[in-house]
Amino acid sequence: MPHTLASLVNHTALKLTVLAGEERLDVPVRWAHASELIDPVPYMEGGELLLITALKLDAEDPEATRRYVRRVAEAGVIGLGFAVGVNYEDIPDALVAAAREQGLPLLGVPRRTPFIAISKAVSAAVAADQYRAVTAGFEAQRELTRAALSAEGPAELLARLAAHLDGWAALYDASGAVVAAAPDWAARRAARLADDVGRLRERPAPASSVVSDTDGDDRVELQSLGTGRRARGVLAVGTGAPLGTAERYAVHSAVALLTLTTERSRALQDAEQRLGAAVLKMLLAGEPDHARAVAGRLYGGLLDAPFRMVVAEPVAADDPSAGGAADAGAQGALDALADAMDAAAARTGEAVLAVPDGGRLIVLVADGGAAADACAAYAAEVEARAGAQARPRGRAARSETGHGGPGVAVGLSAPTGPMAAANAYRQAEQALSVARRRGRTLVEHEDVAAGSVLPLLADDAVRAFADGLLRALREHDATGRGDLVASLRAWLARHGQWDAAAADLGVHRHTLRYRMRRVEEILGRSLDDADVRMELWLALKATSASQGE
Repeated sequence: MPHTLASLVNHTALKLTVLAGEERLDVPVRWAHASELIDPVPYMEGGELLLITALKLDAEDPEATRRYVRRVAEAGVIGLGFAVGVNYEDIPDALVAAAREQGLPLLGVPRRTPFIAISKAVSAAVAADQYRAVTAGFEAQRELTRAALSAEGPAELLARLAAHLDGWAALYDASGAVVAAAPDWAARRAARLADDVGRLRERPAPASSVVSDTDGDDRVELQSLGTGRRARGVLAVGTGAPLGTAERYAVHSAVALLTLTTERSRALQDAEQRLGAAVLKMLLAGEPDHARAVAGRLYGGLLDAPFRMVVAEPVAADDPSAGGAADAGAQGALDALADAMDAAAARTGEAVLAVPDGGRLIVLVADGGAAADACAAYAAEVEARAGAQARPRGRAARSETGHGGPGVAVGLSAPTGPMAAANAYRQAEQALSVARRRGRTLVEHEDVAAGSVLPLLADDAVRAFADGLLRALREHDATGRGDLVASLRAWLARHGQWDAAAADLGVHRHTLRYRMRRVEEILGRSLDDADVRMELWLALKATSASQGE
């Protein structure tokens, strides 16, 4: 434990006496320093026992003494040691009164006790305290290392760390979820810090922060784990007081050990990424047998059951003034998606084959597995958050999308096997294209195949084509010389049946025939051509959707 003024007073060789501040003798002593300056404050750091003989201080002047004592006390000096019988035969009453007024301990130093003896005593005590802290830190490091190598791994490490700190500890994975805590009740407390953990994970590793527990009972320190640009996890420790030297050694050891257990070496990651890229290339080239042979035990299990292909791209903020910051944010969102899938797969022991591809991410995940669920959950969270932010701004704010700010667009194929990997890749790319057009975070191929083609028309280029195709007819109608657009829509809706379409319009069929001839003349196209009819129908649908018809 740290050396205090009480320890010095109880030191039998020093023979110190207490004249003021008896109630504050339990304050730790950082150092003992002798100074005869009238103003020693610029040379103090706080926590010192200041030793004086009052060579220059008029210790019998109440006002001068009061100013001196108040100034050193405000500077953090924890006590005064006054040499008796040097410049004053006894300790002046003015000095005793000033010390009592400030509540500052005042120690009488007998003439036979040199100041250097007090400094040596403090120095020896500080050195002994540091030695005890270092020894305790090394012992904690050995104990934590044994725990990390045990069958329980991180869980046992957290239990030992919590015991050393007389507090609690929790481990979060790359997605910010609590994966282990000690004692068990700490899991609930750690879960309440999700927002603080999320903010720390956004900072480059290594990073740390100190937060207050929601109950206000604990001092909680968060430490990121990892050596790369993004944290691979976060360690949280909760204690009733700031960490001491020995506790700090223990936390640093835990961070190092957890980093080793949660982050694979960079060389291994690169090797796995190259292997995954080779497996993917063979699958897309229609060589499933070769792909399975190369995948081995690492990815072979993924190819033995139905899997899904995921293609994801970063989506920058709509605001062009965001510049590089938006690009970085979009890439960060893509990294967060990858982390969520990796973390979910790690918890269940699944294999995930992820390959960066020119700013995109291509991933093979088990159908119905934790990684696929994590992908969908991440997309739902992004869209829900973006919808909540966009709702007050109305329809133009894209309330259903995550693309109002940096995010991702994800296409997910139907379940497939190694023989149809190339088709799955095309499905995922098609779904990704639809996601970008619709402003969605995630679109599955099943949604594209089972849904209507009409949502695909919600594109500026399609609407521009439709407006150009129908402009001449609308300009004709604007002159009051007919209702060609409505007549064309009714005729196409009735598949060219004259009587039915004329009845819908409330006109004679000969009038409708005349109007269709005028449509052909104005457009310069024949309605007998199926492609022309298809283009006109889609143009009518596209313009109707944009005008809310």
